[in-house]
Amino acid sequence: MLRVVGNDGEQLGMLTYAAALDLAYEKGVDLVLIAPQAEPPVCRVMDYGKFRFERDKKEKEARKKQQIVDIKEIQLTCRIDTNDFNTKLSHAKRFLSGGDKVKVIVKFKGRQMAHQEIGRELLAKFEEACAEHGTVEKRPVLEGRAMSMMVIPLKASAKKAKEEKPKDEKPAAENKDQAPEQNSAQ
Repeated sequence: MLRVVGNDGEQLGMLTYAAALDLAYEKGVDLVLIAPQAEPPVCRVMDYGKFRFERDKKEKEARKKQQIVDIKEIQLTCRIDTNDFNTKLSHAKRFLSGGDKVKVIVKFKGRQMAHQEIGRELLAKFEEACAEHGTVEKRPVLEGRAMSMMVIPLKASAKKAKEEKPKDEKPAAENKDQAPEQNSAQ
């Protein structure tokens, strides 16, 4: 015996396997076992091909709405020159504006390990330079012979808030428009 449920969710009752299969065949749809562990097992009379198509379509839409965040890595050394630093900085800004996280790594070679403050200063300078595009998620940490920090992009809401600031200037412009009317009245 099986508990049979219709395509719209209506209860069709307790039927034998053969009777449920005949019912599905008459309607031109499939008999799908929904809950085999239930007592008695539950089957649904439905068009399984259409069900799978709609399920796959929903999953595809959900994947479209997902935003995949990659982690881009930028490597620096303690003795990096200004132009090289600016190049690495422009790459980081491009990654952040694209919505990716950036892991900035300062590698120490040989005796440079004795001067870790240089690496910290370099990372602080990097953080300050890309502050308009991202914020630091993970502060600089020494891992072996490398010091790293993680920078994440600013949220879209924070960017919108920055864009709304010029809108506050409109009332001041409206006051300027009112001023000539007062002058003409005098």
